[in-house]
Amino acid sequence: MDQGASLDDEELRALGYTAQFDRSMSLWENFALGFTYLSPVVGVYSVFGIGIATGGPPMIWWYLIAALGQMIVCLTFCEVVSQYPISGGLYPWCRRLVGKKWAWIAGWIYGWALFSTISAVAAGAAPFVAPLLGLKSTPVLAGVIAIALVVFSTLTNLAGTKTLARVAMFGFACEILGAIAVGIFLLLFHRHQPITAVFDSYGVNRGGTYFPAFMAAAMTGLFTCYGFEACGDVAEETPNPGVAIPKAMKSTIYVGMSASVFVCLALILSLPDVRAVIDGRSANPIEDALLAAFGPVGSKLVVLVVLVSFVSCILSLQAAASRLVYAYARDDMVVASGWLRKVSATHHVPTNALVLSGLVASVILVFGMFFADAVATIVSFAVVGIYAGFQMVVIGAAYARLRGWRPRGRFRLGAWAWPINIAGMVWGLGGIAIMLRPADGAVWYESWAMVLTFAAVVLLGLIYMAVARPFDRSDSPAGDAWTHRASA
Repeated sequence: MDQGASLDDEELRALGYTAQFDRSMSLWENFALGFTYLSPVVGVYSVFGIGIATGGPPMIWWYLIAALGQMIVCLTFCEVVSQYPISGGLYPWCRRLVGKKWAWIAGWIYGWALFSTISAVAAGAAPFVAPLLGLKSTPVLAGVIAIALVVFSTLTNLAGTKTLARVAMFGFACEILGAIAVGIFLLLFHRHQPITAVFDSYGVNRGGTYFPAFMAAAMTGLFTCYGFEACGDVAEETPNPGVAIPKAMKSTIYVGMSASVFVCLALILSLPDVRAVIDGRSANPIEDALLAAFGPVGSKLVVLVVLVSFVSCILSLQAAASRLVYAYARDDMVVASGWLRKVSATHHVPTNALVLSGLVASVILVFGMFFADAVATIVSFAVVGIYAGFQMVVIGAAYARLRGWRPRGRFRLGAWAWPINIAGMVWGLGGIAIMLRPADGAVWYESWAMVLTFAAVVLLGLIYMAVARPFDRSDSPAGDAWTHRASA
Protein backbone atom coordinates (compact mmCIF):
# COMPACT_ATOMS: atom_id res chain seq x y z
CA MET A 1 0.00 0.00 0.00
CA ASP A 2 1.39 3.42 -0.95
CA GLN A 3 1.69 6.26 1.52
CA GLY A 4 -1.25 8.17 0.04
CA ALA A 5 -3.63 5.24 0.41
CA SER A 6 -2.36 4.68 3.95
CA LEU A 7 -3.15 8.28 4.87
CA ASP A 8 -6.61 7.97 3.31
CA ASP A 9 -7.31 4.82 5.32
CA GLU A 10 -6.06 6.52 8.46
CA GLU A 11 -8.46 9.40 7.82
CA LEU A 12 -11.26 6.88 7.38
CA ARG A 13 -10.40 5.23 10.70
CA ALA A 14 -10.56 8.65 12.35
CA LEU A 15 -14.13 8.90 11.02
CA GLY A 16 -14.98 5.60 12.69
CA TYR A 17 -14.61 3.04 9.88
CA THR A 18 -12.12 0.47 8.63
CA ALA A 19 -11.11 0.38 4.97
CA GLN A 20 -12.44 -2.64 3.07
CA PHE A 21 -12.30 -1.38 -0.50
CA ASP A 22 -9.49 -1.08 -3.00
CA ARG A 23 -8.56 2.58 -3.65
CA SER A 24 -7.99 2.03 -7.35
CA MET A 25 -10.35 4.61 -8.86
CA SER A 26 -8.47 7.66 -10.17
CA LEU A 27 -9.84 11.21 -10.29
CA TRP A 28 -10.69 10.79 -13.99
CA GLU A 29 -12.38 7.46 -13.38
CA ASN A 30 -14.34 8.93 -10.48
CA PHE A 31 -15.46 11.75 -12.78
CA ALA A 32 -16.37 9.21 -15.48
CA LEU A 33 -18.55 7.36 -12.95
CA GLY A 34 -20.44 10.56 -12.15
CA PHE A 35 -20.65 11.51 -15.83
CA THR A 36 -22.05 8.16 -16.95
CA TYR A 37 -24.55 8.27 -14.06
CA LEU A 38 -25.64 11.79 -15.09
CA SER A 39 -25.32 10.66 -18.74
CA PRO A 40 -26.43 13.49 -21.03
CA VAL A 41 -27.32 11.05 -23.81
CA VAL A 42 -29.49 8.92 -21.50
CA GLY A 43 -31.06 11.99 -19.93
CA VAL A 44 -31.88 13.66 -23.24
CA TYR A 45 -32.87 10.55 -25.21
CA SER A 46 -35.10 9.21 -22.42
CA VAL A 47 -37.38 12.24 -22.09
CA PHE A 48 -36.79 14.24 -25.29
CA GLY A 49 -40.11 13.23 -26.84
CA ILE A 50 -42.00 13.93 -23.61
CA GLY A 51 -40.27 17.30 -23.25
CA ILE A 52 -41.04 18.46 -26.79
CA ALA A 53 -44.63 17.26 -26.62
CA THR A 54 -45.14 18.98 -23.27
CA GLY A 55 -43.30 22.28 -23.66
CA GLY A 56 -42.07 22.51 -27.25
CA PRO A 57 -38.46 23.42 -28.16
CA PRO A 58 -38.05 26.01 -25.34
CA MET A 59 -37.89 23.06 -22.95
CA ILE A 60 -34.13 23.11 -23.73
CA TRP A 61 -33.72 26.02 -21.30
CA TRP A 62 -34.52 23.67 -18.44
CA TYR A 63 -31.09 22.08 -18.93
CA LEU A 64 -29.41 25.40 -18.15
CA ILE A 65 -31.77 26.17 -15.26
CA ALA A 66 -31.19 22.72 -13.74
CA ALA A 67 -27.42 22.98 -14.24
CA LEU A 68 -27.28 26.27 -12.32
CA GLY A 69 -29.55 25.05 -9.52
CA GLN A 70 -27.77 21.73 -9.14
CA MET A 71 -24.34 23.37 -9.15
CA ILE A 72 -25.45 25.35 -6.10
CA VAL A 73 -26.47 22.07 -4.42
CA CYS A 74 -23.25 20.45 -5.60
CA LEU A 75 -21.10 23.07 -3.84
CA THR A 76 -22.69 22.18 -0.50
CA PHE A 77 -22.13 18.50 -1.28
CA CYS A 78 -18.47 19.23 -2.04
CA GLU A 79 -18.00 20.81 1.37
CA VAL A 80 -19.65 17.88 3.14
CA VAL A 81 -17.91 15.06 1.25
CA SER A 82 -14.55 16.77 1.71
CA GLN A 83 -14.95 16.31 5.46
CA TYR A 84 -16.81 12.99 5.30
CA PRO A 85 -15.42 10.92 2.38
CA ILE A 86 -17.40 7.81 3.36
CA SER A 87 -18.99 5.19 1.09
CA GLY A 88 -22.73 5.56 0.62
CA GLY A 89 -22.82 9.31 0.03
CA LEU A 90 -26.06 10.89 1.17
CA TYR A 91 -26.75 8.48 4.03
CA PRO A 92 -23.46 8.89 5.97
CA TRP A 93 -23.44 12.65 5.26
CA CYS A 94 -26.91 13.02 6.80
CA ARG A 95 -25.84 10.80 9.69
CA ARG A 96 -22.93 13.05 10.63
CA LEU A 97 -24.69 16.36 9.91
CA VAL A 98 -27.94 15.64 11.78
CA GLY A 99 -28.26 12.19 13.31
CA LYS A 100 -29.38 8.58 12.92
CA LYS A 101 -33.11 9.07 12.33
CA TRP A 102 -32.63 11.78 9.71
CA ALA A 103 -30.00 9.64 7.99
CA TRP A 104 -32.18 6.55 8.01
CA ILE A 105 -35.17 8.16 6.29
CA ALA A 106 -32.88 10.03 3.86
CA GLY A 107 -31.25 6.76 2.86
CA TRP A 108 -34.64 5.05 2.58
CA ILE A 109 -35.99 7.68 0.16
CA TYR A 110 -32.75 7.93 -1.81
CA GLY A 111 -32.40 4.15 -1.97
CA TRP A 112 -35.84 3.58 -3.48
CA ALA A 113 -35.18 6.44 -5.89
CA LEU A 114 -31.93 4.79 -6.99
CA PHE A 115 -33.61 1.42 -7.52
CA SER A 116 -36.33 3.17 -9.52
CA THR A 117 -33.75 5.06 -11.57
CA ILE A 118 -31.94 1.83 -12.46
CA SER A 119 -35.28 0.47 -13.63
CA ALA A 120 -36.14 3.68 -15.50
CA VAL A 121 -32.84 3.77 -17.40
CA ALA A 122 -33.02 0.06 -18.25
CA ALA A 123 -36.61 0.52 -19.43
CA GLY A 124 -35.57 3.57 -21.44
CA ALA A 125 -32.84 1.54 -23.15
CA ALA A 126 -35.17 -1.28 -24.22
CA PRO A 127 -36.82 0.57 -27.15
CA PHE A 128 -33.34 1.15 -28.62
CA VAL A 129 -32.35 -2.52 -28.27
CA ALA A 130 -35.42 -4.04 -29.95
CA PRO A 131 -34.80 -2.43 -33.40
CA LEU A 132 -31.17 -3.59 -33.30
CA LEU A 133 -32.48 -7.13 -32.93
CA GLY A 134 -35.04 -6.61 -35.70
CA LEU A 135 -37.92 -6.91 -33.24
CA LYS A 136 -40.97 -4.78 -32.60
CA SER A 137 -40.94 -3.41 -29.08
CA THR A 138 -43.83 -4.48 -26.84
CA PRO A 139 -44.24 -3.87 -23.08
CA VAL A 140 -43.32 -7.48 -22.25
CA LEU A 141 -40.34 -7.59 -24.64
CA ALA A 142 -39.14 -4.22 -23.38
CA GLY A 143 -39.36 -5.50 -19.81
CA VAL A 144 -37.38 -8.65 -20.64
CA ILE A 145 -34.68 -6.61 -22.38
CA ALA A 146 -34.51 -4.18 -19.47
CA ILE A 147 -34.11 -7.01 -16.95
CA ALA A 148 -31.38 -8.55 -19.11
CA LEU A 149 -29.52 -5.23 -19.03
CA VAL A 150 -29.79 -5.11 -15.22
CA VAL A 151 -28.43 -8.67 -14.99
CA PHE A 152 -25.51 -7.73 -17.25
CA SER A 153 -24.83 -4.67 -15.12
CA THR A 154 -24.86 -6.73 -11.92
CA LEU A 155 -22.38 -9.26 -13.29
CA THR A 156 -20.07 -6.50 -14.53
CA ASN A 157 -20.18 -4.67 -11.20
CA LEU A 158 -19.36 -7.90 -9.39
CA ALA A 159 -16.07 -8.05 -11.29
CA GLY A 160 -14.65 -5.27 -9.12
CA THR A 161 -13.86 -1.57 -8.81
CA LYS A 162 -11.18 -1.64 -11.52
CA THR A 163 -13.63 -3.15 -14.00
CA LEU A 164 -16.29 -0.60 -13.04
CA ALA A 165 -13.79 2.24 -13.47
CA ARG A 166 -12.64 0.99 -16.88
CA VAL A 167 -16.18 0.52 -18.15
CA ALA A 168 -17.09 3.99 -16.85
CA MET A 169 -14.14 5.50 -18.75
CA PHE A 170 -15.09 3.57 -21.88
CA GLY A 171 -18.70 4.70 -21.54
CA PHE A 172 -17.60 8.30 -21.02
CA ALA A 173 -15.39 8.23 -24.13
CA CYS A 174 -18.10 6.64 -26.30
CA GLU A 175 -20.78 8.98 -25.01
CA ILE A 176 -18.92 12.27 -25.30
CA LEU A 177 -17.36 11.47 -28.69
CA GLY A 178 -20.59 10.00 -30.00
CA ALA A 179 -22.65 12.96 -28.78
CA ILE A 180 -20.28 15.46 -30.37
CA ALA A 181 -20.02 13.57 -33.67
CA VAL A 182 -23.76 12.94 -34.02
CA GLY A 183 -24.61 16.47 -32.93
CA ILE A 184 -22.21 18.11 -35.40
CA PHE A 185 -23.42 15.87 -38.25
CA LEU A 186 -27.06 16.72 -37.55
CA LEU A 187 -26.37 20.45 -37.29
CA LEU A 188 -24.29 20.57 -40.47
CA PHE A 189 -26.20 18.27 -42.80
CA HIS A 190 -29.70 17.63 -41.44
CA ARG A 191 -30.83 20.87 -39.89
CA HIS A 192 -34.52 21.51 -40.57
CA GLN A 193 -35.31 24.20 -37.99
CA PRO A 194 -33.82 27.69 -37.42
CA ILE A 195 -31.89 28.42 -34.23
CA THR A 196 -34.80 30.63 -33.18
CA ALA A 197 -36.84 27.43 -32.75
CA VAL A 198 -35.65 27.27 -29.13
CA PHE A 199 -37.72 30.41 -28.49
CA ASP A 200 -40.81 29.16 -30.36
CA SER A 201 -43.47 27.27 -28.41
CA TYR A 202 -45.14 26.08 -31.65
CA GLY A 203 -48.53 26.76 -30.12
CA VAL A 204 -48.06 24.67 -26.96
CA ASN A 205 -50.23 26.55 -24.49
CA ARG A 206 -52.13 25.66 -21.35
CA GLY A 207 -54.96 27.85 -20.22
CA GLY A 208 -54.11 30.32 -22.97
CA THR A 209 -50.52 30.94 -21.82
CA TYR A 210 -47.20 29.20 -22.36
CA PHE A 211 -45.83 29.38 -18.80
CA PRO A 212 -47.75 26.32 -17.45
CA ALA A 213 -46.51 24.27 -20.41
CA PHE A 214 -42.93 25.37 -19.80
CA MET A 215 -43.17 24.47 -16.12
CA ALA A 216 -44.65 21.08 -17.05
CA ALA A 217 -41.56 20.43 -19.19
CA ALA A 218 -39.24 20.91 -16.18
CA MET A 219 -38.71 17.16 -15.94
CA THR A 220 -36.43 17.29 -18.99
CA GLY A 221 -33.72 19.22 -17.14
CA LEU A 222 -34.44 17.89 -13.67
CA PHE A 223 -34.16 14.26 -14.81
CA THR A 224 -30.81 14.85 -16.49
CA CYS A 225 -28.97 16.91 -13.89
CA TYR A 226 -28.16 14.51 -11.12
CA GLY A 227 -25.56 11.81 -10.79
CA PHE A 228 -22.69 13.96 -9.59
CA GLU A 229 -23.32 12.62 -6.09
CA ALA A 230 -22.22 9.16 -7.31
CA CYS A 231 -18.64 10.44 -7.17
CA GLY A 232 -19.01 10.53 -3.39
CA ASP A 233 -20.72 7.13 -3.15
CA VAL A 234 -17.37 5.47 -3.94
CA ALA A 235 -15.30 7.75 -1.69
CA GLU A 236 -13.55 4.80 -0.05
CA GLU A 237 -12.41 3.55 -3.46
CA THR A 238 -10.82 6.84 -4.54
CA PRO A 239 -7.37 8.13 -3.45
CA ASN A 240 -7.27 11.55 -1.77
CA PRO A 241 -11.08 11.74 -1.80
CA GLY A 242 -11.35 15.02 0.11
CA VAL A 243 -9.77 16.81 -2.84
CA ALA A 244 -10.56 14.53 -5.79
CA ILE A 245 -14.30 14.09 -5.27
CA PRO A 246 -15.26 17.80 -5.14
CA LYS A 247 -13.34 18.28 -8.40
CA ALA A 248 -15.06 15.30 -10.00
CA MET A 249 -18.52 16.41 -8.84
CA LYS A 250 -18.21 19.91 -10.30
CA SER A 251 -16.68 18.62 -13.53
CA THR A 252 -19.58 16.20 -13.93
CA ILE A 253 -22.03 19.09 -14.07
CA TYR A 254 -19.81 21.32 -16.26
CA VAL A 255 -19.19 18.67 -18.89
CA GLY A 256 -22.41 16.67 -18.56
CA MET A 257 -24.83 19.54 -18.81
CA SER A 258 -22.90 21.24 -21.61
CA ALA A 259 -23.17 17.99 -23.56
CA SER A 260 -26.89 17.75 -22.70
CA VAL A 261 -27.60 21.20 -24.14
CA PHE A 262 -25.62 20.39 -27.29
CA VAL A 263 -27.34 17.03 -27.86
CA CYS A 264 -30.79 18.49 -27.23
CA LEU A 265 -30.14 21.47 -29.54
CA ALA A 266 -28.95 19.18 -32.35
CA LEU A 267 -32.05 16.98 -32.02
CA ILE A 268 -34.46 19.93 -31.93
CA LEU A 269 -32.98 21.57 -35.03
CA SER A 270 -32.94 18.25 -36.90
CA LEU A 271 -36.64 17.54 -36.38
CA PRO A 272 -38.39 17.65 -39.77
CA ASP A 273 -41.76 18.45 -38.18
CA VAL A 274 -41.94 19.79 -34.62
CA ARG A 275 -45.72 20.00 -34.74
CA ALA A 276 -45.91 16.26 -35.49
CA VAL A 277 -44.16 15.53 -32.19
CA ILE A 278 -46.36 17.95 -30.25
CA ASP A 279 -49.54 16.54 -31.80
CA GLY A 280 -48.47 12.93 -31.19
CA ARG A 281 -48.14 12.02 -34.87
CA SER A 282 -44.44 11.25 -34.34
CA ALA A 283 -44.35 8.73 -31.48
CA ASN A 284 -40.56 8.35 -31.46
CA PRO A 285 -39.03 11.64 -32.67
CA ILE A 286 -35.42 10.62 -31.97
CA GLU A 287 -35.73 7.42 -34.00
CA ASP A 288 -37.38 9.38 -36.82
CA ALA A 289 -34.65 12.05 -36.81
CA LEU A 290 -31.80 9.53 -36.77
CA LEU A 291 -33.37 7.42 -39.48
CA ALA A 292 -33.82 10.47 -41.71
CA ALA A 293 -30.24 11.64 -41.11
CA PHE A 294 -28.26 8.39 -41.14
CA GLY A 295 -30.43 5.88 -42.95
CA PRO A 296 -31.27 2.35 -41.72
CA VAL A 297 -27.66 1.19 -41.27
CA GLY A 298 -26.17 4.43 -39.98
CA SER A 299 -28.99 4.99 -37.50
CA LYS A 300 -28.37 1.52 -36.03
CA LEU A 301 -24.70 2.41 -35.48
CA VAL A 302 -25.74 5.60 -33.69
CA VAL A 303 -28.24 3.64 -31.61
CA LEU A 304 -25.44 1.23 -30.68
CA VAL A 305 -23.41 4.15 -29.26
CA VAL A 306 -26.52 5.34 -27.44
CA LEU A 307 -26.96 1.85 -26.00
CA VAL A 308 -23.39 1.95 -24.62
CA SER A 309 -24.37 5.15 -22.80
CA PHE A 310 -27.44 3.49 -21.32
CA VAL A 311 -25.51 0.42 -20.17
CA SER A 312 -22.70 2.45 -18.56
CA CYS A 313 -25.34 4.59 -16.86
CA ILE A 314 -27.00 1.50 -15.38
CA LEU A 315 -23.60 0.29 -14.16
CA SER A 316 -22.89 3.59 -12.40
CA LEU A 317 -26.36 3.74 -10.88
CA GLN A 318 -26.07 0.22 -9.52
CA ALA A 319 -22.63 0.96 -8.09
CA ALA A 320 -24.10 3.94 -6.23
CA ALA A 321 -27.11 1.95 -4.99
CA SER A 322 -24.96 -0.93 -3.75
CA ARG A 323 -22.64 1.40 -1.81
CA LEU A 324 -25.65 2.99 -0.15
CA VAL A 325 -26.99 -0.44 0.86
CA TYR A 326 -23.52 -1.41 2.09
CA ALA A 327 -23.21 1.78 4.17
CA TYR A 328 -26.65 1.10 5.69
CA ALA A 329 -25.67 -2.46 6.52
CA ARG A 330 -22.28 -1.49 7.95
CA ASP A 331 -24.14 0.62 10.51
CA ASP A 332 -26.72 -2.17 11.16
CA MET A 333 -29.49 0.08 9.81
CA VAL A 334 -31.30 -2.56 7.73
CA VAL A 335 -32.52 -6.17 7.92
CA ALA A 336 -29.84 -8.77 7.09
CA SER A 337 -27.06 -6.25 7.72
CA GLY A 338 -24.51 -8.98 8.32
CA TRP A 339 -25.19 -10.43 4.87
CA LEU A 340 -25.44 -7.11 3.03
CA ARG A 341 -22.22 -5.60 4.37
CA LYS A 342 -20.03 -8.45 3.12
CA VAL A 343 -17.28 -7.29 0.76
CA SER A 344 -15.64 -9.71 -1.67
CA ALA A 345 -12.09 -10.48 -0.60
CA THR A 346 -11.15 -10.97 -4.26
CA HIS A 347 -12.89 -8.12 -6.06
CA HIS A 348 -13.36 -5.70 -3.13
CA VAL A 349 -17.01 -4.89 -3.88
CA PRO A 350 -20.16 -5.34 -1.73
CA THR A 351 -21.32 -8.50 -3.47
CA ASN A 352 -24.64 -9.07 -1.76
CA ALA A 353 -25.61 -5.41 -1.87
CA LEU A 354 -25.03 -5.47 -5.63
CA VAL A 355 -27.20 -8.56 -6.02
CA LEU A 356 -29.97 -6.97 -3.96
CA SER A 357 -29.94 -3.77 -6.03
CA GLY A 358 -30.26 -5.84 -9.21
CA LEU A 359 -33.12 -7.91 -7.80
CA VAL A 360 -35.12 -4.91 -6.58
CA ALA A 361 -34.70 -3.09 -9.91
CA SER A 362 -35.80 -6.24 -11.78
CA VAL A 363 -38.93 -6.61 -9.63
CA ILE A 364 -39.86 -3.00 -10.39
CA LEU A 365 -39.42 -3.74 -14.10
CA VAL A 366 -41.67 -6.81 -13.87
CA PHE A 367 -44.45 -4.63 -12.43
CA GLY A 368 -43.75 -2.09 -15.17
CA MET A 369 -44.52 -4.66 -17.87
CA PHE A 370 -48.20 -4.59 -16.96
CA PHE A 371 -48.81 -0.85 -16.61
CA ALA A 372 -49.11 1.78 -19.34
CA ASP A 373 -46.65 4.69 -19.35
CA ALA A 374 -44.37 2.73 -17.02
CA VAL A 375 -41.22 4.63 -18.02
CA ALA A 376 -42.76 8.04 -17.36
CA THR A 377 -44.13 6.90 -13.99
CA ILE A 378 -40.87 5.33 -12.83
CA VAL A 379 -38.84 8.32 -14.02
CA SER A 380 -41.10 10.74 -12.16
CA PHE A 381 -40.79 8.95 -8.82
CA ALA A 382 -37.07 8.43 -9.27
CA VAL A 383 -36.41 12.13 -9.85
CA VAL A 384 -38.57 13.30 -6.94
CA GLY A 385 -36.91 10.80 -4.61
CA ILE A 386 -33.41 11.81 -5.68
CA TYR A 387 -34.15 15.51 -5.21
CA ALA A 388 -35.75 14.83 -1.82
CA GLY A 389 -32.61 12.95 -0.76
CA PHE A 390 -30.47 15.86 -1.96
CA GLN A 391 -32.52 18.30 0.07
CA MET A 392 -32.09 16.24 3.21
CA VAL A 393 -28.33 16.78 2.84
CA VAL A 394 -28.70 20.51 2.10
CA ILE A 395 -31.12 21.02 4.99
CA GLY A 396 -28.89 18.86 7.16
CA ALA A 397 -25.91 21.08 6.35
CA ALA A 398 -27.93 24.17 7.34
CA TYR A 399 -28.98 22.47 10.59
CA ALA A 400 -25.37 21.56 11.38
CA ARG A 401 -24.23 25.14 10.66
CA LEU A 402 -26.85 26.46 13.07
CA ARG A 403 -25.47 24.06 15.69
CA GLY A 404 -21.96 25.38 15.13
CA TRP A 405 -20.53 23.22 12.34
CA ARG A 406 -17.37 24.67 10.87
CA PRO A 407 -16.30 22.54 7.88
CA ARG A 408 -12.77 21.22 8.21
CA GLY A 409 -12.38 19.38 4.91
CA ARG A 410 -10.05 20.61 2.19
CA PHE A 411 -12.93 22.12 0.22
CA ARG A 412 -14.63 24.99 2.04
CA LEU A 413 -17.10 27.63 0.93
CA GLY A 414 -16.04 30.13 3.54
CA ALA A 415 -18.18 33.28 3.61
CA TRP A 416 -20.31 31.90 0.76
CA ALA A 417 -21.44 28.87 2.77
CA TRP A 418 -24.73 30.28 4.11
CA PRO A 419 -25.86 32.03 0.88
CA ILE A 420 -25.13 28.89 -1.15
CA ASN A 421 -26.78 26.65 1.43
CA ILE A 422 -29.96 28.75 1.46
CA ALA A 423 -30.04 29.07 -2.33
CA GLY A 424 -29.69 25.28 -2.59
CA MET A 425 -32.72 24.80 -0.34
CA VAL A 426 -34.82 27.26 -2.34
CA TRP A 427 -33.88 25.59 -5.62
CA GLY A 428 -34.35 22.02 -4.41
CA LEU A 429 -37.65 22.54 -2.64
CA GLY A 430 -38.93 24.53 -5.60
CA GLY A 431 -37.96 21.71 -7.98
CA ILE A 432 -39.74 19.13 -5.81
CA ALA A 433 -42.85 21.32 -5.71
CA ILE A 434 -42.83 21.56 -9.52
CA MET A 435 -42.53 17.80 -9.91
CA LEU A 436 -45.25 17.03 -7.37
CA ARG A 437 -47.67 19.52 -8.91
CA PRO A 438 -50.85 17.64 -9.96
CA ALA A 439 -51.19 17.15 -13.71
CA ASP A 440 -53.84 19.22 -15.47
CA GLY A 441 -56.72 17.61 -17.33
CA ALA A 442 -56.33 14.12 -15.88
CA VAL A 443 -58.53 12.07 -13.57
CA TRP A 444 -57.71 12.62 -9.90
CA TYR A 445 -55.76 9.39 -9.34
CA GLU A 446 -53.53 10.19 -12.31
CA SER A 447 -53.12 13.85 -11.30
CA TRP A 448 -52.11 12.95 -7.76
CA ALA A 449 -50.30 9.69 -8.55
CA MET A 450 -46.85 11.17 -8.02
CA VAL A 451 -47.77 12.84 -4.73
CA LEU A 452 -49.44 9.67 -3.45
CA THR A 453 -46.54 7.43 -4.51
CA PHE A 454 -43.93 9.65 -2.90
CA ALA A 455 -46.04 10.05 0.26
CA ALA A 456 -46.51 6.27 0.47
CA VAL A 457 -42.75 5.63 0.26
CA VAL A 458 -42.05 8.21 2.99
CA LEU A 459 -44.90 6.97 5.21
CA LEU A 460 -43.84 3.33 4.95
CA GLY A 461 -40.30 4.33 5.83
CA LEU A 462 -41.45 6.30 8.87
CA ILE A 463 -43.68 3.44 10.05
CA TYR A 464 -40.88 0.89 9.69
CA MET A 465 -38.46 3.24 11.43
CA ALA A 466 -40.87 3.76 14.35
CA VAL A 467 -41.73 0.07 14.77
CA ALA A 468 -38.40 -1.65 14.11
CA ARG A 469 -36.13 1.21 15.30
CA PRO A 470 -33.24 0.16 13.00
CA PHE A 471 -31.32 3.34 13.83
CA ASP A 472 -30.74 2.11 17.41
CA ARG A 473 -28.71 -0.96 16.46
CA SER A 474 -25.33 0.69 16.02
CA ASP A 475 -23.13 3.09 17.94
CA SER A 476 -21.33 4.30 14.82
CA PRO A 477 -20.65 8.07 14.93
CA ALA A 478 -23.69 10.26 14.28
CA GLY A 479 -24.70 13.90 14.71
CA ASP A 480 -21.17 14.98 15.54
CA ALA A 481 -20.41 17.52 12.79
CA TRP A 482 -20.74 20.55 15.04
CA THR A 483 -18.49 19.06 17.72
CA HIS A 484 -15.48 19.42 15.39
CA ARG A 485 -13.82 22.71 14.65
CA ALA A 486 -12.00 23.69 11.49
CA SER A 487 -8.27 23.24 11.73
CA ALA A 488 -6.14 26.33 11.47
